[in-house]
This record gives sequence, structure tokens and C-alpha cells, in this order.
Amino acid sequence: MEIKYVSTTCPYCGTGCGFNLVVRDGKVFDVAHWQRAPVNGGKLCPKGRYAHEFINSPDRLTKPLIKKDGGFVEATWDEAYDLIAEKFGSYNPDEIACLSSARTSNEENYLMQKFARVVLKTPHVDHCARLCHASTVAGLAAVFGSGAMTNSIKDIAESKCVFVLGSNTFEQHPLIGRSIIRAKEAGGKVIVADPRYTPTAKQADLYMPFISGTDVAILNGLMQEIIKNGREDKEFIEKRTKDFEKLKEVVMKDDYSLENVSKVSGTPVEGLRTAAEWIATADVATLIYSMGITQHTVGVDNVKSTANLMMLTGNLGKPGSGVNPLRGQNNVQGACDMGALPNVYSGYQKVTDEAAQKKMKEMWGVEEIAEGKVGYTVTEMVNVLAESPGKLKAMYIMGENPMLSDPDLGHVEEGLRNLEFLVVQDIFLTETAELADVVLPAACYAEKDGTQTNTERRVQRWKKAQDPPGEAKEDWKILCELGSRMGYPEQFAFESPEAVFDEVAAVTPSYHGMSYGRLDPDGLHWPCPTEEHPGTPILHRETFAMPDGLGVFSPIEWKPPAEVPDAEYPFVLTTGRTIWQWHTGTMTRRSWSLEKEAPIGWIEINPEDAKALGIKDEEVVRASTRRGSVEIPARVTPEIIKGVMFIPFHYKEHPANRLTHNALDPVAKIPEFKACAVRVEKITEEA
Repeated sequence: MEIKYVSTTCPYCGTGCGFNLVVRDGKVFDVAHWQRAPVNGGKLCPKGRYAHEFINSPDRLTKPLIKKDGGFVEATWDEAYDLIAEKFGSYNPDEIACLSSARTSNEENYLMQKFARVVLKTPHVDHCARLCHASTVAGLAAVFGSGAMTNSIKDIAESKCVFVLGSNTFEQHPLIGRSIIRAKEAGGKVIVADPRYTPTAKQADLYMPFISGTDVAILNGLMQEIIKNGREDKEFIEKRTKDFEKLKEVVMKDDYSLENVSKVSGTPVEGLRTAAEWIATADVATLIYSMGITQHTVGVDNVKSTANLMMLTGNLGKPGSGVNPLRGQNNVQGACDMGALPNVYSGYQKVTDEAAQKKMKEMWGVEEIAEGKVGYTVTEMVNVLAESPGKLKAMYIMGENPMLSDPDLGHVEEGLRNLEFLVVQDIFLTETAELADVVLPAACYAEKDGTQTNTERRVQRWKKAQDPPGEAKEDWKILCELGSRMGYPEQFAFESPEAVFDEVAAVTPSYHGMSYGRLDPDGLHWPCPTEEHPGTPILHRETFAMPDGLGVFSPIEWKPPAEVPDAEYPFVLTTGRTIWQWHTGTMTRRSWSLEKEAPIGWIEINPEDAKALGIKDEEVVRASTRRGSVEIPARVTPEIIKGVMFIPFHYKEHPANRLTHNALDPVAKIPEFKACAVRVEKITEEA
């Protein structure tokens, strides 16, 4: 019996914790602590601790599947490749779309967008950042010139005031929660604003309850209070920013007095006043947010408002400060960096820029690539499929499960069923894969080498611990073999993920100085422009990444959500996660240690609302919106404010996204998962 330890990076959230996979006779059978892991120092949350349990599940995909007469039959790789090549080759570029994946490595995301643009010549490539942090990329890029977390995770511990807004950090990014506790133990104040009294809120010195969808009103109110008291950082504003007077004109309106903001948001005036004072008077303050900010029709406005507050108080470019969005999935930052987006190549080089097009053609050794136009986003793809059948005819989905993750699932299913040809590449037969014409069996994180980029822009290694099951293959290898099969053998002649990464570094300015050798063992933060550069844990120290170096204040008026409560649907529904499960449950629900802790979903209801509705704790109720209904157990709890209800979105048995709607932010095209109108009622026995 041979036992070995393989150091790698966690496949769940964007924190980027490291651990050891324990391998016995060629198979992973446990996770062990890796004490010198740079982000987490050996500590793990439950998902990381049990990240081995799904790897060797008996229902892993092991052979290619082709659908015949409504059912799947096993096929050879040659048969699958030949069918895909024939079908994709029969469509015009504008009729094909690709979805890449935040679950896969940087190398694989890079190859997917290269495959889309070089082989299929389609501009329609995107991934699930569209559903979580597209607003961050658009909003922060417009203000700072870079759409990423400004500081490091370790940095948070140095803050004297941590403002957590729209993030249940202790459940969603537990090892980042450790940095918040360190800041608190060193005398820093912690403010948490959330409609739910979450485990994160319970650690706060100040908890601010509020109605989902009122973030801009709250942030404008805080800024008005700071300016009224002369607590803005005048020197920083003068030297590092522009358009302050435009911001001031909006935030000083009577609409944003603390009294009026309190009426709109449900947050007590005294809480707002205290928060403004703590943020403005702290030696250094940081703002942490996640999808509670981004998943709105005003997601970009919300993000810009967080940046306004931090610029107003001079809290950028130094340790313990910053605007720090916590990325949801393990490699959502990297998938964006790699250009798995419809508007940019890797490194956020715009597809509409002729110089960038020319550079890519030369680097890729081709005379023609996808047209230099912005393609469809994920959300637009689904709308086109459902509302304009025949416009998009074929899709290639790698490691995504829109049949549980996307809003208004009835609409999603209608769209996907309108496809003429669907290829899904995954490790399990997901709800989306069941609709496919061809299913390709892929390798999971433990079965391949590669890199991923965590929420603080740290690029870290994955290391192979075992072989994939059966005939399953690494995603990078599938893309290379398919690209070669379809006429581009030179462009996809990679023999290893390291060779792919070398091309990534060559073509991507922020990764230029990186190599596998330099990434061991601690990784590097981008930007890392040269081989001698140490990486950049803190952005914007002296100037912002704008042509003139100045941060741009953005005057934002508060707007209500696209759908607000009315007599028929009188409550606000918001969605999110629990510490025990992950996204669509594909991996965690096959991890017995996690599944036993939270095997079913629930809807949280405030006791006053439950009493008025005649609903008891644990009673199965019917939750309905204009999109559909689900029957789901009630969890009656004072930990959610009156008028707001919450459902985790992991459970196919009662999918929250059957209820959510696909109203989109006009800039980022992100759906409003965090606020829609819902009705909840008792289920009465039929007479």
C-alpha cells in the first residue's frame, strides 16, 4: 500500500484555500491539512475538509454519451468528436454559443474562448460570472480601471473598520471570515448590513437590517452623513479622484437624509449614523461585498456606490482598506481573466479593439477569428433561445448547469429545448447534461494539473492526484483534441497545461511574468508584468488604472428592484447559499458528510409574517411568483426581517430559481436573483 500527499487548491469558493489530497494506491481517499497553504494556513471550512468525497462517486461520467431515440448510449471518443465536428461545422458562427466554466482551470477557460473564437469563429462565449460578479467587473473597471478585489485577504485583518454589505462571509467564505475576526480582535469595528441575521451578522459590532434592493439608498445616506460632518478625506479626493462635485450634488439631496433612507431601507437611523461615523473616522476601513450587491438590476450602480464610499473616505491603495468583492466560485476571477467573456480576450483586451484583434490573430497564428463584436451573454443566450428560436442553433457547455443556476428555470428549459444540437462536458450527468445530444466525460480538479485565480487575484496551482475514471479526460485535452479534429492542429498542439499557461502568460499582460515554476508554492497576485516582478497584492497604491490615473466618482440615484411587492405577491424573495452545500449541489450533494447536514431546502419566514399567514415552523408551504411555484418547508425565524423571505438555491427538489426572474442589469446583463415579489401560502388538503 502506497500513500502520498498532493498539495492542491480547493474547488469550491473563491477564497483559494490549499490542502493536501491523500492518495492510497492511486485513489484519493481523504483531505489533510496543508499547514503552509498561503491563504488559509492549514485551516479549512466543511466543504474543503470533505472535498474528496465526491471524487470517486459511482455515478461519475466515464464514457462519452450520444442521445439516440430519446436515450443515451455509450460511444467512443472518435464517434463523439466526429458527430460534434460534423454538427458544429454545419452552422454559421453566429448560430453557435459556448459556455465556459468557473469550475475549471485558467488553462481550460483560455482554451474554451480560443476554441470559440478560432475554431467556431463565434463571438458568443461567456460563463457564470454573468450570474454572480459581472456587475463587479463592469462597475469597478468604470471607476478604478480594474474590475477586481483591490486588496488581499490577509490585508483585511489590518482594517480598523470592516463594512460587510451583501456578503454572508462566515458561511460563504469562512476562511476570509478569519481575517474579519482578526481585525475585530485587534480593536477594529465590524459592521454588517443584511436582510438576514446571518452567522456573519452575529459577529458584528453593529448589525444593520435592511430590505433587499435598497443598497444605493443606504450608501448615499452614509455619504451624505459623512459630508455633512466634514469627515470626507479632502486630500485624497483632490489628488486621486475626479467628479466629486457631481457625486455631492446627488448624495446631498433630501432623499438621502438618514430619516428618508431609513424609511426606504428599514434600517434604523441610529445604525446608519453610527456606521457613517465608524467608517469615516477609522484610521483605515475596508468594504467587503458579494452577490448581495451584484445580483440586482442595479448591480453596477451598487458596485459603483461602494467605490464612491471608499474613495470619499480615502480608503484605497493601502493595507486594510479597499473595495473587496468576494468572488463566488473557485475560478470565477480566472475565467474572467482568461477572456471567457463575450466582450474581451484574456487580460480584458477588448474584442472591439482592432489592435487587440490583430494581436490575437498573430499570437494564435490564424488569419481569421470571431468577428470583432460583443457576443451574447449567458442571459442573452437563454432569452434568444426561448424568444427567437432558430437564431441560436447549437451550444457547447463546459462545466455549467444552467438548469439549476439560472433564473426563471421554465424559461431556461424552454430555451435549451429549442436548440438543434447541445454538447455538455461535465463530471456528472447534471440536469443540463440530461438535455444534451452529446455528453463528454471530464476530469475533476483532483485529476488534472492547472491553475486557478482566487478572489484576491492570487494565481495558484492545481496538482493531479489520481487518474480520471474510465475514459474521462481532462477538459484541456478534450478541447485540444476537438480543436485539432476541426482543422486547427497547430493552434491546439499543447502537450500539457503548463504549455497552455505559457501561452496565457505570453498573450495576457497581467500574467506576463508568471510561470509554473514561479507559482510554487504561494502563487502570485496579478498584475505581474515581468519575470522579476513580485506580484501586486494591493492595487491602486499611487494611481488608479485609468488613463489619467484618477478614480471616477459616479453619482447614482436609488432605483427600486424591477419587481416589487404588491397585493398579489406581498413579500420580497431573496436567494443565496448555506455553508453545507455549493451552487447546484453537483459535488456537495454527493459528499455524504455535507449532505447529511443540509439534505433539504427551506424558506425563511419572519415570525410575524408566519403568524399572519397561519404558518408553523417546518410546515411545507407553497411559494409562488409570476414564474412558478415550489412546495418547500418553512423555517420560521426572527433571523430574517419582516417582509423578506429567503431560499437557498442548491436543491433540485424545490429549486429557488423556478421563482426568480430574468430581469437584467442593463450594463452587466446580470439577473436580479436578490429581489423579486413572492406569495407564500398554506397548502390546504383538497376536499
